[in-house]
Amino acid sequence: MKTYAITGCATGIGAELKKIIESQGNRTISVDLKDADITADLSTQEGREKAISGICNAAPEGLDGVITVAGLGPTVEDWPLIVSVNYFGSRAIIESLKDLLVKKKGTGVIVSSNSAALPNANEDLVKVMLEENDEEKSREMIKSLSGYDAYAGSKLALTRWMRRIAPVWAGEGVRLNAVAPGATMTPLLQQGLDHPEYGDAIRGFTVPTGDFGTPEQIANVIVFLLSEQASFCCGSVFFVDGGTDALFRPDQF
Repeated sequence: MKTYAITGCATGIGAELKKIIESQGNRTISVDLKDADITADLSTQEGREKAISGICNAAPEGLDGVITVAGLGPTVEDWPLIVSVNYFGSRAIIESLKDLLVKKKGTGVIVSSNSAALPNANEDLVKVMLEENDEEKSREMIKSLSGYDAYAGSKLALTRWMRRIAPVWAGEGVRLNAVAPGATMTPLLQQGLDHPEYGDAIRGFTVPTGDFGTPEQIANVIVFLLSEQASFCCGSVFFVDGGTDALFRPDQF
């Protein structure tokens, strides 16, 4: 039996991932604001410390995987909150649990977004997050930008961070990868569809395969990345978006 820590398990992709992993006879340690083994707010330092200590106490022998699914979309009106959860919360969890991953030569998977690859990301914001690792400055900066900047920028910074450290951690036996979902039918997407500003744009979003994705489709790719079948995958970003990224960026490769 393997042990996996997962953030954002109450709904959507995280809930589906938890179900699949447990159906395979493995153990999960879930973190979320509710309906989880560890209830913690990953937007705060206190919440992160609670989540990390809870996971460490639950799996002192080590972790076979850590998956950071918890995240907020661009429709959340508190833009600094998006930055804190999506980038600083996810990074803190992965970094702090590295030693537990090393013990079992485990795997880390972050949930990014295909929005992170679009060309209009605010690079100044990304730099403050990634290069300076300054949460307060990032939170202040985003107040004059937008929810989209907070979402795409935080996911881009997180993905770049993962790719920078993946080759280093691989030397200690830990693989890191990312999935970049497109529009996936989760409560987060439903918030966007119901939003007066974003709703029409989301409904008009082109998905070459025909429809929005499902949490199961994203979770299945994460399960693959956690498996021995993906043992040569390191620092990779898997777009699971029905072909949207290929449609918008066919030559960015």
